[in-house]
Amino acid sequence: MKSIDLNLLPTLQILLRLRNVSRTAEHLQLSQPATSAALSRLRRYFDDELLVRAGRHYELTPLAQDLVPLVDEALLGLDRVTGIRSQFDPVTSDREFVIAASDYVAAMIAEPLRRVLQLEAPGVSVDIIPTSMVRVDQSDFTRWDLIVGPTGYSFPGQKKAVFRDSFVAIVDSGNPVLAQDRLDAADLGVLPHAVGYFGESIKTPADLFWETLGIERKVAAHVSGLLALPLLVEGTDLLALVPKMLALKAQRGAGISIIEFPVESEPVLVEAMFWHPSRTEDPANLWLRSVVQRACAQLHENLDSDAVIRQAAIGGVDTQ
Repeated sequence: MKSIDLNLLPTLQILLRLRNVSRTAEHLQLSQPATSAALSRLRRYFDDELLVRAGRHYELTPLAQDLVPLVDEALLGLDRVTGIRSQFDPVTSDREFVIAASDYVAAMIAEPLRRVLQLEAPGVSVDIIPTSMVRVDQSDFTRWDLIVGPTGYSFPGQKKAVFRDSFVAIVDSGNPVLAQDRLDAADLGVLPHAVGYFGESIKTPADLFWETLGIERKVAAHVSGLLALPLLVEGTDLLALVPKMLALKAQRGAGISIIEFPVESEPVLVEAMFWHPSRTEDPANLWLRSVVQRACAQLHENLDSDAVIRQAAIGGVDTQ
């Protein structure tokens, strides 16, 4: 322990993961010379090159490959030792928490979350970062206090469901499809679609909904996440499936119409909070989880009861 600077361990972890000095420096917000110097010190300590050039890339030496799980485990242990506190007082704390969440979740919980914080913890701040920054493994999980994301997508850690939503179709208020007396899913399926993109091979409940109905969509536009879809639909011939609470929020300021499916057929979205097992009994994390849960409990109270929502039938669709 006395012969190695423990501050080098985070750098070693990222070097082993990214296998590139420049990208490691960027990830850790260090200069490239400082990162190169850290690698030199690590090489001297382990008496091993750790990273060796193979063509235009670098590969891990056998020793470096053995170090990967050990370094991850060591940093998890250090995080548990340094992160735990016997007490947490939200009234006097000035702590900054980090929550990873989608753009949709951030838009939904920001308002009720701020109300709770202003009442209980005026000095506490919450930084919400996109879930695209989250690696789905335990080694990187301790960088975030919580992840709030959909169930069924392999987020790590302990979890607790915090709210449910359903997907509805949205179109521009002047879309000719609205002139029909009776709408069904097949009518909506033939429209050009705008879809939210979350990465290669990631299917949303909306994607699975159309697949279950046997409808092959004509995708005309992709956008990152869900938040921009109502603005993309407005003024166009596009249709998008979005969470109902997002559609209701967007309808207040956008010229869009909401089309709902029968309850037994609607695609369902269950959002949960996830946390690292080492933080289960941490008083600060316990308090943060209670705040998020209470903020999410307010969401359905804020739904606009005067919203105009049309219904689309499922009948007449070939689901074979």
